[in-house]
Amino acid sequence: MTTLKYPTFIPRPKEEYSGFLGTIWSWITTVDHKKIGTLYGITAFIWFLVGGIEALLIRLQLYAPEAKVLSPEVYNQVFTMHGTTMIFLVVMPLSAAFFNWIVPLQLGARDVAFPRLNAFSYWTFLFGGILLNLSWIFGEAPNAGWFAYAPNSSFPYNPGYGVTFWIIGLQALGVASLAAGFNFLATIINLRAPGMTFFKLPVFIWMTAVVNVLIVLAFPIITVALLQLMFDRQFGTNFFNAVQGGDPVMWQHLFWFFGHPEVYILILPAMGIVSEVLPTFSKKPLFGYSFIVFSGIGIGFLGWFVWSHHMFTVGLGPAANSAFAISTMLIAVPTGVKIFNWIATLWGGSIRINSSLLFSVGFIAMFVIGGLSGVTHASPPSDAQQQDTYYVVAHFHYVLFGGAILGLFSGIYFWWPKMTGRILNEKLGVAHFLVTLIGFNVTFFPMHWLGMDGMPRRVFTYPEGMGWDLSNLISTIGAFSIALGTLIFIFNVFFSTRGPKNAGNDPWDARTLEWTISSPPPHYNFAEIPEVKYRDDFWFKKYPELAHGEVSGASASEVNNDDDHHVEMPDLSYYPFFLSLSIVLILGSLLDLSWNGSWYIAGVGILMFVWSLLGWSFEPVNEETSNQKDH
Repeated sequence: MTTLKYPTFIPRPKEEYSGFLGTIWSWITTVDHKKIGTLYGITAFIWFLVGGIEALLIRLQLYAPEAKVLSPEVYNQVFTMHGTTMIFLVVMPLSAAFFNWIVPLQLGARDVAFPRLNAFSYWTFLFGGILLNLSWIFGEAPNAGWFAYAPNSSFPYNPGYGVTFWIIGLQALGVASLAAGFNFLATIINLRAPGMTFFKLPVFIWMTAVVNVLIVLAFPIITVALLQLMFDRQFGTNFFNAVQGGDPVMWQHLFWFFGHPEVYILILPAMGIVSEVLPTFSKKPLFGYSFIVFSGIGIGFLGWFVWSHHMFTVGLGPAANSAFAISTMLIAVPTGVKIFNWIATLWGGSIRINSSLLFSVGFIAMFVIGGLSGVTHASPPSDAQQQDTYYVVAHFHYVLFGGAILGLFSGIYFWWPKMTGRILNEKLGVAHFLVTLIGFNVTFFPMHWLGMDGMPRRVFTYPEGMGWDLSNLISTIGAFSIALGTLIFIFNVFFSTRGPKNAGNDPWDARTLEWTISSPPPHYNFAEIPEVKYRDDFWFKKYPELAHGEVSGASASEVNNDDDHHVEMPDLSYYPFFLSLSIVLILGSLLDLSWNGSWYIAGVGILMFVWSLLGWSFEPVNEETSNQKDH
């Protein structure tokens, strides 16, 4: 019996590549979840620096009245790209880096469910981010805000390439997010270690599951909206053109029906990280595990019923405004449940203060402030005063920077030893935390009273005599303090890489399965798939006297630490890379339909798409070895 074999033009890559080009090729073709997580993390941090530079430019323009740092046109492009970059190219992929690195390890799995789909997700994210930022080279970046309200984003009012770049870039990023969402849900459902029931899962896994359910359900909504906006711009349709019977308010409904679940897509991973860090450094089990899990699920569920609080001033009417006011206030309940359970976890614990714990505690404090200011938006009368002022800017930065970014930094300090085998310098880590926290509050707290004093957002300058001068100057100083904190972190990373890999397998005396294996983990993760008896199973194996039953004692060096195993893992593959590239080429060809070259680009993209898809379909997970062929 003969097996149908797909003709290949490029040999299947092998792990044993050496040299610079070989190393690059091995990273391009990798399907290892740890390497892909590293790629996500490095790429997202580079975009973090880009978004940070954009933020500094914004603050330089606003440090004084009538400043001339940026022109009005460039300012609109910078603040649009800052928001888009930080949301879609920083927070989401940084969360994806943790999903890739930690989820299989905490599940006791050797990889994700679909390794090649995982690689495809990363490369599509990378190419989509590059495509989005190519707009700077072509003379005009997106300038309609990260929300791109119609009709400001429609062709008659915004005829340049900028918004089109924004649309096709987000479409590519949506494809990447959906691929990752399905992959991680399949991984969590199917690859749990024996005995690991759903209520023995670490909270980080639960929050990952909720986030990816939201991704799978929310991104098709924005995909449809983006397609409609693309058709309005490129093909003359009138979905959002009120003159021709369209409805620009419908764009707001579609965008925020995606956009508010997106907020929880951004914040829930950080909540999962905090729920892992606090028990570890308080030497206590997480207080109220079930309440924290169900509150996370509740946040994900209620997040679908609050979107129109972004539209209180649109004119929906008192009935709709009242309904969404109530739902917005209700979502504070599960959030409060989490906060009180985190505090109870710390209460009475044997607390070990370090950088990771400080960032987690900072997350709780800043998120409380952001949450309280958000509750004021839940009331339509107060929202009418605060809408489109700097009060809103203060609110969402306390949630997304004070919340998500601080939580993600907590995770970096927590899992860095597992990822690299090295511990980041604690003195530099504490300095990073203090400078960042102080700088953050100096930057964004004055924006509360700027907004209450009437300063509108999205303006590139303001006149003298409004009483806004000092607050804006203080905010600008604070922004550069945050930049200093980031430089301290970068120095810490480079400083730590020069030291030996001396972290050990379990430097924090932690509780979950990733700490049972070597640091950094071997390619196959676990020599033998662990069997789980308890929640925090590793903790009870180390301290059997604390368990409710007979458990043999073990140390981190005794559990899954044998590197002399020959476990068969999926071979490298270049098809995810080329399939991602083909999708971005096809999307990029839509930029200018009047240019003949766009049809050639589309043709190349379609041919590459068909070749890559068929090659992926016919490619076995592992090539036959010579011994297998002989057998």
